[in-house]
Amino acid sequence: MRYLNKHEWNLASRFLFLSMTLTVIRHDLGKLEQNSPFKITEPYTQLLQEMEQQAIKEREELIKEMNKEELEVQALPNSHDMSFTSYLFICKGREEKRNYFNPAIRRKVSFIFEELLAHALTAKTNQEEKLKL
Repeated sequence: MRYLNKHEWNLASRFLFLSMTLTVIRHDLGKLEQNSPFKITEPYTQLLQEMEQQAIKEREELIKEMNKEELEVQALPNSHDMSFTSYLFICKGREEKRNYFNPAIRRKVSFIFEELLAHALTAKTNQEEKLKL
């Protein structure tokens, strides 16, 4: 049964998938710093760092909004298998369990990653244009 309204659901799911995306960005940054296949790593590192900062900023805003709504998301213990992962959404005493198909999680994380990448590239381009003036 669905207990979360559309606003609560959007807020909680964005928080969940943005948190996963932040984990991916940090993982990629670590790999890039440890053993980069690139001769020049600075542009990639800067881009990932910009994405990380944007994700952190958005997640902080989501946390504030979730606190106002008395909303939290928890990974259920032992709920991860080859096909699905389960999460518990709690809002004002109401609980709702959702199962996610792992490839769907990957697609959502990839989509948010691309959003952050586009934002970081736009910010970089705008910054470079200001320097030219």
